[in-house]
This record gives sequence, C-alpha cells and structure tokens, in this order.
Amino acid sequence: MKIPKNWTFKDDGIAKGFNDHVREQLPWYDLMTQAVVHFGRHYIPNGGIIYDIGASTGNIGNALREVIESRKASLIAIEESKEMVKQYTGGGEIITADVTEFDFQPFDFGVVFLVLMFIPIARRGKLIHRLIQLIKPGGCMIIIDKIHTPSGYYGTVARRLTMQMKMDAGANAEAVIEKELSLAGYQRPIDPLILSPYAKQFFQLGEFAGWIIEARANE
Repeated sequence: MKIPKNWTFKDDGIAKGFNDHVREQLPWYDLMTQAVVHFGRHYIPNGGIIYDIGASTGNIGNALREVIESRKASLIAIEESKEMVKQYTGGGEIITADVTEFDFQPFDFGVVFLVLMFIPIARRGKLIHRLIQLIKPGGCMIIIDKIHTPSGYYGTVARRLTMQMKMDAGANAEAVIEKELSLAGYQRPIDPLILSPYAKQFFQLGEFAGWIIEARANE
C-alpha cells in the first residue's frame, strides 16, 4: 500500500489495503480484537444494541458476528470514510457519518477502536461524555487508542518498542518513517484524562492502551 504524503482514510488505495496494513503496523491488533470479543461475550445481552464507532472495514463486526447472531443483537457501524464503507464486510447496519455529529441512541456495548486519535482534540471530550451518558445499565464501552508518550527514558523505550514491533511484523524502516511523517497534524494521541474517572485500563503496550467504561447509575 502506497503511503500518501498526508494521511487520509478517504482514499481507495488505503481502504483496499487497510486490513493488511493495520496488522503490519500494529502487531497486537488481532489480540485486542479478541479482547473486544471477550468483553462482548460478557456485556452484550440478548437483543442488545452494539455500536462500532469508527468501523473502518468491519473488523469488529466480523469478530463479534457469532455473539451478535446467537443473541439476536443489533450492530450499528459508523464510519465517516465512504472509501472505507465500500470495503465494509462487518455485517449489521453500516452508516456513513461523522461520529462527532451522529445522533447516538442508548446502547449496551460500544467499541471505539483506534478512533479518538483521529478526531480533533476539541471534539473528543464532548463525544466521550455523550457516549458515556448513553450506556445502558449493565452495558459498557471499550476504548483502545494511542496515548501520549510517557516522560523520561521509559518514554524513549516505549516509543522504540512500537517501532521495533512494526519492523518485526514486516514493515521496513523507510515505510515506518513515511507513515509517521504522513500522520503529522492528522493523528494526535489522546490524553486519558478526557475519559471517565471510572474508566478501567486493561491494556497497554508501548504507546497504545485500552480501557473499559461501565454504565453507572449516577451517570
């Protein structure tokens, strides 16, 4: 897949090569996908409502397919890129929309997988707060995203870990650098402080982390 000078998901070439590219760049991608399935099995009720927020080509829908079908749950996938939507294979209902403007309804299980880092900083907190208010009792939301590099020497080591894993997965050094530079101004890591104080972290590897936010009676 050719890396553009300025990264965008609104590109047919990127959309067509996305599935292989994301696994090359993030070797833990399938591991976290299975973690989402694990949480889904525990939180999706019979007849439940599921949102895949920033669905790309349907990875989450495909991974959750068995749970969705066995529990007669409904999947609503939201993706802004029309090019990505054309490659979507995740089942359920796919809607082309900006997630910061979409009219979400109450839901049982929400997944925000590598999305917030591509949303303008000024809109992130409002989106997360709105989604938290809509989690039904007994439900939850899963967030997996890139975080600010930690300070000190550990931050240097964590940054190098991400780069090393990309190259171990088959990416060459030039491609890694090209991708990093193409993301300038488009991808900005999140500050976990924008999440609910009740968010529980279940994963971190280098510059990426994952949290679960459960519904609370007073929210």
